[in-house]
Amino acid sequence: MQTAAEIPVAASPAGANGLADFDAVVAAHWTGIFRFALVSLRDADTAASVAQDCFVRAWRARDRFRGEASVRTWLMQIAVNLVRDAARTKRLQFWRQRQDSEMEFLAATLPDRHGSPEAGAAAKEQLRTVWIAVRDLPGRQRTVFLLRFVEEMDLREIAAATGMAEGTVKVHLFRAVRAVRKRLGEER
Repeated sequence: MQTAAEIPVAASPAGANGLADFDAVVAAHWTGIFRFALVSLRDADTAASVAQDCFVRAWRARDRFRGEASVRTWLMQIAVNLVRDAARTKRLQFWRQRQDSEMEFLAATLPDRHGSPEAGAAAKEQLRTVWIAVRDLPGRQRTVFLLRFVEEMDLREIAAATGMAEGTVKVHLFRAVRAVRKRLGEER
């Protein structure tokens, strides 16, 4: 079975590089793109729009895909740019001012892996604190943090998706992790 990053790339009849089975690409990558947009934007409707736009843009640009990066990295690069654009809109400003109800919802839907209700509540509160800390990170730090820990991308993939040098990704990741840890330490 192929992993999502190994979806085949084949030459199109026109001779340009295109994605062999775009339905399979969408099926393999929709969840990751949507998840990244959701945790970045904290709005399910906007995240769904970003994910849809990502695949529409990828479909339109499929003949220009050169295969220099994995399909996943290419799609994530499109998603990063769309999330960045969405963050600039006035409509999103409204969502940023809202309470953290979306993150509380995510924390509440996590399965309880602990034996006691108290331990489960403490874990959910810690997760809520992490999401608040991530929300407050500067844009590039937040993007790098989410790509690393939510999408589990390696530094090279993050660099390709964001257009940053790998060293710059490391710096942003280090600062983001330090800020989140500091926030967790303050909450204890």
